[in-house]
Amino acid sequence: MDKKEGLAQVKIFAIKTTTGQERNVARLIASKVDMTHIAIKALLVPDTLKGYVFIEADGPHLVEEAISGIRHVRSRIPGLISFNEIERYIVRKPVMEDLNEDDVVEITGGPFKGMRAKITRLDKAKGEVTLELLEATFTLPITVHSDYVKLVEKAKA
Repeated sequence: MDKKEGLAQVKIFAIKTTTGQERNVARLIASKVDMTHIAIKALLVPDTLKGYVFIEADGPHLVEEAISGIRHVRSRIPGLISFNEIERYIVRKPVMEDLNEDDVVEITGGPFKGMRAKITRLDKAKGEVTLELLEATFTLPITVHSDYVKLVEKAKA
């Protein structure tokens, strides 16, 4: 069996949830699945798609059993979701592709976590960005890996 045949047999169902409660719903489903041994294979909560949780299972009856009684679950979307439709939420594209000089970013890790900064230089080969902290009293350039920044605001052209 090649990769394409394997993906064709994957059955993925979509669950509509309250916006902002996707992770909580997934945690509740996961704990229910662990306790009751329902045959759910995987759960996916994409950051970029609000209000949905994807569940991989062999049939809709298993999904219905897993979501029954869970708070913030609105409904199960009828039908199957193809792997190609959700592949873009699984494949992670490098953050560097979206970043440019003078963009405002938020630092997501390290000693400067939570601070906002302006990008002064990009080193795509190393995957690093040089930043100037906006909240600092004096300008101090710092260099961090691009995985530790989140784009907040694009530079004005």
